[in-house]
Amino acid sequence: MSRPPEEAIALELTSRADAHPDDFLLQFGSLLSAHQYLQLYRLFRKYVPEGARVLDWGAGNGHFSYYLQRSGYRPSGYSLLEGSYLRWLPDPEYAFLRGDEREPVVLPYADRSFDAVASVGVLEHVRETGGTEAGSLAEIARVLRPGGLFACYHFPNRSSWIDWAARRVPGKHHHEFRFTRADIESLTAGAGLRLLEAGRYGLLPRNFGHILPVALRRSRALAVAWDRLDSALAVPFSALCQNYYFVAVKPDRPASSGGRTDRNAEKSSTS
Repeated sequence: MSRPPEEAIALELTSRADAHPDDFLLQFGSLLSAHQYLQLYRLFRKYVPEGARVLDWGAGNGHFSYYLQRSGYRPSGYSLLEGSYLRWLPDPEYAFLRGDEREPVVLPYADRSFDAVASVGVLEHVRETGGTEAGSLAEIARVLRPGGLFACYHFPNRSSWIDWAARRVPGKHHHEFRFTRADIESLTAGAGLRLLEAGRYGLLPRNFGHILPVALRRSRALAVAWDRLDSALAVPFSALCQNYYFVAVKPDRPASSGGRTDRNAEKSSTS
């Protein structure tokens, strides 16, 4: 069976959010917002082969586990939150483990358990639960098999204009911890991972989409136009984008470079 297109999965999650508000799929309140994940979906298919065993680390409301199942992967979920999303995943053969808040770093998996690990808006929050980014990446590296991939998405950019503005509005959500390209290189190298690709994205805000009229919330034309404008503006204004993404690999054997960036595969600008 062929995998559905990335846009189709985003639309499915948007429809789910509309029909089942108790699922708290807030990121999918509109197609405009849902399309922020298309780059992640494409990135994952580029690097991780179908059928791979994947850990959705910090699975949250389950939206990425849904994508993984619909895309032919074999996901497992781990979270400090209750896995209420388990009831609506398409494949019941899904292993979920809830972590202990008293131990925010150590993962309850054996060494080399996974072909890939995904962090979608999670790594930047570990210090808020008593952990560290370096400690969590070391654990992720431990549970990856040699040659396994770590994909990180929604990793806040220190110079994001959106976060800068949000910090100046009382009560507005913003990120306490933000990062640079140098931070990413240091963190991956420290965990013994080799950085394959990194970049900044998301110059234009998207999460306001749920307040639009219904016709606009469901408008593919609006979402695609916003995608194109966002991508075009992100080229000259990369430094101001909201987030980083990056992909790193666990080498088959320790690298003499100490986990430094693979410059031939790199696509991003420097910080």
